[in-house]
Amino acid sequence: MIPPEIHLKNRHLPDAPGVYFYYDRAGRLLYIGKATSLKRRVGSYFVKAHDDRIGEMVAQIRKIDYIETPTVIEALVLEANQIKAHQPKYNILQRDDKTFLYLVITNEAFPRPVLMRGRELQQMGVDPLKRKGDKGKQRAQRDWGGKFLRVFGPYTSSRSLKMALDLIRRSIPWSDCQPPGVTGRHRPCFNAQIGKCPGVCSGTISKTAYRRVIRQLILFFDGKKARLERELKKDMARAAKELRFEEAAALHRRLTALTHIQDIALISREDHELPFTQERTEGSINLHGRIEAYDISNISGTSAVGSMVVFVEGKPVKALYRKFKIKTVMGVNDVACMEEVMRRRLQRGQRAQRGWELPELMVIDGGEPQVNRVQEVLDALGVTVPIIGIAKGFDRKQDRLVYDHSNQELQRVVTRGKELFQRARDEAHRFAVKYHRTLRTRHSIR
Repeated sequence: MIPPEIHLKNRHLPDAPGVYFYYDRAGRLLYIGKATSLKRRVGSYFVKAHDDRIGEMVAQIRKIDYIETPTVIEALVLEANQIKAHQPKYNILQRDDKTFLYLVITNEAFPRPVLMRGRELQQMGVDPLKRKGDKGKQRAQRDWGGKFLRVFGPYTSSRSLKMALDLIRRSIPWSDCQPPGVTGRHRPCFNAQIGKCPGVCSGTISKTAYRRVIRQLILFFDGKKARLERELKKDMARAAKELRFEEAAALHRRLTALTHIQDIALISREDHELPFTQERTEGSINLHGRIEAYDISNISGTSAVGSMVVFVEGKPVKALYRKFKIKTVMGVNDVACMEEVMRRRLQRGQRAQRGWELPELMVIDGGEPQVNRVQEVLDALGVTVPIIGIAKGFDRKQDRLVYDHSNQELQRVVTRGKELFQRARDEAHRFAVKYHRTLRTRHSIR
């Protein structure tokens, strides 16, 4: 598979995640990349037809080195750190460095991880590709004008970086909230309710304790996962010794999540693309994110209702469910009812009401008529959200997914997400029927 004139480390490519390095005849580093499988990824460069730029690079390769990593997310982190350290020719030529994505940790009382493009950092007087000098972090912070604690990157895929942050949040519950003193509110946010925010929004964590969380996040993106695991084990043992069993159990859950990250989907799509192809970040669908499903319930046009259920990480989040009593439609007209529900839902979202942020994807109970009407509403309100309809079959195997087949991202997720969509649709149906029966009971009593 690899041409004989190319020196390959260990004369073998493992079928495992990692980062690979291409060198030319003079030993100059040409390119650094990451992979879910080093064997498949590196091999793909030598079996596919390439455009001119890829062909130019491949023709110069005379040595291939690699670093195997335990997980895909560690490959993502290692790749970014290595690109920043070495700045290989073909990584930088891949795009204008102003468009690269960076992870910055803000320098605030309660620091936040923020994603920024290179051009944004340069406008703030920050050189994101500047290497740290001998004085390490102090010099780096001075170079960043005190605006940031750290700058990580460049990352070649915004989709992968966003997924990585979401994955690591189960182990290191960072926050993007402001404290109550800034917002004037003391209620915990949604992420705090599901354990992904330590309580900055509600004032339940001190500045000192939160800085420790941010330090752990920095350790991870510095590529020091093993050190982070050791520290969590020590904290867990200390809490147990001091009989703080609830805290010890929470640390155990975080450690388990960190050591068992299920991240194979993190860069799997990139494994099918070679460098210099345009990154398709717009419209990318994260099936672990917020998925909404809708259904209409009525009998002979009476007591018509609609339901909205929300799934996050593939699980129902009942606190975010919403029900709608149909107000403008008379008689049996599920399509018109769905239009009313969607308009009311989106208007609440546009008013930025709590819990009404836009989803990754909407699942509609129904076929082409319902899907087309919902799309008309989205277009009229200037909202872009992917839609999938489920037309019922004789059984679940016969259910037909209705979607825009010209949308490549939808085509990518429909097969992998079909079971999730069906579960969300079934839950929306259950919730709608329950509300419908409640209304009918009230009317019969009257």
